[in-house]
Amino acid sequence: MKTVFVKKEDVNRQWWWILDATGQTLGRFASRIAKILMGKNKPNYTPNVDNGDFVVVVNAEKIRVTGKKLNQKVYYHHTGYIGNLKAETLKERLEKKPEEVIVDAVWGMLPKTRLGRKMIKKLKVYRGSEHPHIAQKPEPLKIN
Repeated sequence: MKTVFVKKEDVNRQWWWILDATGQTLGRFASRIAKILMGKNKPNYTPNVDNGDFVVVVNAEKIRVTGKKLNQKVYYHHTGYIGNLKAETLKERLEKKPEEVIVDAVWGMLPKTRLGRKMIKKLKVYRGSEHPHIAQKPEPLKIN
């Protein structure tokens, strides 16, 4: 048997999947999204080609976490000025911008290369159930 490698021109995308985050555990949900973005759910997966699909996540505010992560998990970012390291807990971030919680979790599971940056751009996350991608006819994907 010969190994078949997919070329950039041969990529066949299922353009849009829609995933509902209601009641899903954050880490497991993010790993499933990362696999779809990388194209690992397809039989012709090639690590050096962006073979993944576009993903739309709705109801990001209804994601759940296990254990004491709501109060103990801390997100840090630096403003660039001396002494300005900002920190916020997962609970605070879920109240302000739950979309970024899912994007950060998925980004942690993607490669940190040019290819990974292309993959994360195919992820669209929305707080509620409304999204502007109805024209693309996204298909719902059931996650157990």
